[in-house]
Amino acid sequence: MRRYYKITLLLLMLASCVCNMQAQDKKRQWTKEMLEYKHDFIVKETGMTQAQRDKFMPLYEAMEKEIYNVNHNAREQAKKINASNNVSDDEYAKAAKTMAEVKSKEGEIETRYFNQFAKILSKKQLFLLKQAEIKFYRQMTEKKKK
Repeated sequence: MRRYYKITLLLLMLASCVCNMQAQDKKRQWTKEMLEYKHDFIVKETGMTQAQRDKFMPLYEAMEKEIYNVNHNAREQAKKINASNNVSDDEYAKAAKTMAEVKSKEGEIETRYFNQFAKILSKKQLFLLKQAEIKFYRQMTEKKKK
């Protein structure tokens, strides 16, 4: 009897792991589709050629990844602070400083990549790039509200 109980418990744990992996796969798939949609949107709005897209997108994805990492690190630090009961003033100060520096770090990253983008895109396309990003986020926000 004990053996069947252990096997049943093991099967339940395995099923739980499989369900969790499927949920993670769905989230990754959604993220991938959203990034593809965003990239297609930016290419369309800026009027990039295929050659420009082939050179631009790897750089743009690298920039997005760096910006994501800056934001992710700040969020993780904030989560640790929120989850902890004994937080020192120094830890609060460090977390607050990290959160305050997010925007400036994002700006530094964007400026560094802007110089690389300028070698691929025209002046007009560089201007339209930022406009397209703003337009994309506005559209996503409006769709989320509906």
